[in-house]
Formats: sequence, structure tokens, C-alpha cells
Amino acid sequence: MVTETQPAAVAQERPLPATQFYSVEYPGYVRPSSVHLAVRNLGGPSSLENAFKRGATKTEGLLELNLQPGNPFAHPIPGDIVNTSNILLKVTRKRRRKVDNDRSPDAFTGDYTLEAMGVILKTARFRSMADYQFQPDMSDPVAQLRVAMNRMDVDAIRRYSIPGEKEDYSLSLGKSIRAEIDPQLTDQTLSRSNLRLFPPPLFSRQGIPQNYNFKGNPASMVATLVDEDTGQERKRLINKGRWKGYGPATISFSDSNVPQNPSPGLLQARSTIKQDLLDRVVNLLEQRPIWTRAALYNQFSSNEVREIHNSKVILPLACYMFQDGPWRDTLVRFGYDPRKNPAARFYQRVYFRNANHPMSRTSVVTRRQEGRSVAAYISRSTEQEETAAVEQRKSHVFDGITITKETAAFQLCDIVDPMLKEMIEREDDLRETCDERDGWYSAHALERIKTVLRHKFFSLLQGYVATEKECEALLEQGGGQKRTQVTRIGKRLKYGKHNMAKGALRPEDAAAARLQATLERNARNLQTTRRVGRHVCCTLT
Repeated sequence: MVTETQPAAVAQERPLPATQFYSVEYPGYVRPSSVHLAVRNLGGPSSLENAFKRGATKTEGLLELNLQPGNPFAHPIPGDIVNTSNILLKVTRKRRRKVDNDRSPDAFTGDYTLEAMGVILKTARFRSMADYQFQPDMSDPVAQLRVAMNRMDVDAIRRYSIPGEKEDYSLSLGKSIRAEIDPQLTDQTLSRSNLRLFPPPLFSRQGIPQNYNFKGNPASMVATLVDEDTGQERKRLINKGRWKGYGPATISFSDSNVPQNPSPGLLQARSTIKQDLLDRVVNLLEQRPIWTRAALYNQFSSNEVREIHNSKVILPLACYMFQDGPWRDTLVRFGYDPRKNPAARFYQRVYFRNANHPMSRTSVVTRRQEGRSVAAYISRSTEQEETAAVEQRKSHVFDGITITKETAAFQLCDIVDPMLKEMIEREDDLRETCDERDGWYSAHALERIKTVLRHKFFSLLQGYVATEKECEALLEQGGGQKRTQVTRIGKRLKYGKHNMAKGALRPEDAAAARLQATLERNARNLQTTRRVGRHVCCTLT
């Protein structure tokens, strides 16, 4: 402690030698007599010299610590060469005996002398975790071959031959198991594997330990479960705060029965929703037993749709869903089976894929740039708002003239185009039993409906309204197809697949049909322009 009366002593300057040293932080005990063993484990003096030399490449700077030299199956510990600015100090202690003939440790005293020897510019550190180790049976021929390859023993390599398969995949240990091992932790048969598995060059790529910082879930509780068959009790952790997801009950077309009521778990969550929204959904399903999700949402305002979507309980309390077949992904009233009622053919769903339509959700910035910003919303008049709302509520309806979306997914009852509506309401080409692919329609009748709908829809995407003559021409091209009502049983439809898209034209055929229609339309427009031009010339003459 330095006081005001005692001036602080100024440290004496010492010269720093310019000698350069390199150090190795060896992860083990090293005595003066075992320095050569430590250098051997590091690969020898040549490896150390290459690792510490100036301008060493990445391969030359690789330093590995092999704690089992000569064992090719032992995985070494990788080291890193880092730049340092440490000073190497030499500490000398001079021992003197305070009392003669007293050899106890307290009888000695000493003076310590420090001397700077130089600067340590590079240091080898082994901070990475050691890899997992596995030692195979060294008497195995494959292990002996590996040792011979490591030693470049040509004679041993030439003597190697593939041993025959003995099928001795497990070996009995007998009574050779160690006494300090708990018998309950060992196999009752006292055997070990003999699969002759050899370790890979590396088990783990993780070199730095991670701070896992595990903490138990505070919402988890220990619950005791009893096996009904054996009566045995076991305990497990149950998360009481876990969110329970709900969704409409789903069935496949091959299921014989349909759900009659929601599950008891959903009934318990009924008190958490708005009852008026549930009543409106139930009333809509009473008026029309099958809806698509888009058609049902169009019957509500945007705020109500958001409430129905976020509640996750309203729809499961009112309906169920088909996951395949003609009514795939539709919302069906509880207890209503469309497979038994021919009138349900009007609720069948048709779907066409649009390969040119990217199925990606636009960002908020993009939607605002499209005119949905607050300024654009305020600047629009009330009539424009009402018109936009009416158009949005008709997005599930197809009239053959307007288009509101780039994907075709409609129920037959929502198609109001005169030509298509006439084809849908025909009763001369129906099935006696419902089919998994075509529903109540025959394959020929449903294919004709899809052909016209596909042409009209993609024509609107290209910017023009298709005429009935174009549609009739397409039907005449496919008119030679044989009508049939035989249910396909040769190849069963795959569970959960897009069955309604399987009847669509191939992409190259659809593109060819659209190109042909475009060429014919351009030819007619050119002929009309020429006739008008000739008429004008005659008038001027």
C-alpha cells in the first residue's frame, strides 16, 4: 500500500530480448522426462515446424494431437495455431534452509528471480472437443489390413483375403462381466454385438461445445397413467399450457359413414366463440349442405371472416370435410352424405391447375402498392367500396365473362354460364352409383363440362371471352370418345391426392388448344379488317 508519506517506487526497465518462441498448450501432464512423448503425439518435430513456419498453408498448419499413436482407428484432437504477443519468463528459485538439520517443507525459504527470455508469437491450442472413440477388434482381418496399409506393409496387404461369413453376430460374455457394473444395467443374456462394425473417419462435426442451458417447461406437470391391461402405473410429463389445435373432421371417400356431430372436445370449447357467427354458419349449411371455403367466406364481411379463421373452432362445430373424391376440400353439413343423394352432383368441385400462376402470398408492401393503402382507401367513394365488396363476394362464381382469380376451383352449382349450366343440369348421362373420380356424372359428361370450363377460364386469363362456337369445336374434337358409366376398379386412386385434377388435359395439349384458338381468332379479325378496307375503297371510288 502506498501512502502519501511513502513515494511510489518506479519500476525498473528491463530489456526485452528479440528471441522468438512458439508455445504449445498441451492438454495433459508433461514432465521433463516425457517431453519427447508429447512431441511424438503431436506428429513429431517436422509437424511442429511446418505448423509454426511463416506463410504455412492451411494443410501445413494442421496440427493434430493423437493420444494413441499407431492406432489408425483413434480419432485425433484438432489444434489451432493462433497469433499471440506473450512474453516467455524464466522463473528461478534459490532455496535456503532456515534451520540446520530440519528437513520439513517449512524449514526452507527461497528467492525468486524472473528473467524475460523472448516473445511468443504463435501458440498451438487444443480447445476443440475430442471426437467419440470406438475401438474395434484388432484381431479382425479388416483391422489388420488397415494397420498394414498404415505401415505400408506390402506383404501383409497381399496376404489379405476376404474372410467367409460366419453369421456369429453376437458373442456370449459368460461370467467375464465386471463386478462393479450394476447387473440391472446390462443385458440379461450377457452378450455383446459382433457385427464387425468399423468406425468412420469422423463421428461428430461439432467441435465447440454449445451452451444448451436446458430449463424445464414450467407448464409441465407429472401425470400418472395406468395401463388398463396390466394395471401398471407409469408417469409422464404433460404440458397443461399447450395450445390445442382444432380442425374439421375429415373422412375419405371410401369411408362408409359420415360424422353426425362434432367431437366432445370441441363441444367444451363452444363457450369461447361468438355464438351468432356459429348460428349463421349452421344456417348457411342448412340452406346449402356443401360449400367451398371461399364460397362460405364470401357470405361474411372481412372482419367476420377473420374471426372465423382465427377461432379455429367455428367450422369444426358445424361441418366435416372430404379429403379426396368429387367433394374434396369442401365443407359438408354433419349427417349429410353426398354419396347417397344424386342431387349432390351440383355441389361437386372441379379444379384446374394454372402453371403460370405463382402460388405465393404477396407482401404487405405489395398489397399497399396495389391500391390498398390508407390513402387509396380514403380517396375511394362509397359506390366504389360497395362495388369492390360485391365483386369480392362473387369470387366463387363463374359466369364465363368476368374473372376474379387466377386459379379455377368452382362448385358446379356456382357456375352460372348458360352453356355450362345447361350441360350441368342434364340428367341423361348420370350414374346409378357415385364414383370416386367423377361423382354422379359419367366420365364422358364430366369431361365435356371440364373441357368447356377449362377453355372459357383460360380464355379469360388471356383477355378475351370464348364463344360458343369455339367450345362446340372443342367438344366435336373429343366427340368420338366412347360414353361409359363403368366404375374404374383396375387402379385405385391414391389416398389424399388431387383427384379432381387428374382429368385435365396435359400441359402441352392445353397449350396447343389455346394456341389454335388464338390463331383462329386472329384470322377472323384479319378477314373482317380486309372486308372493311375493301368496302371503304369501293365507296371512295
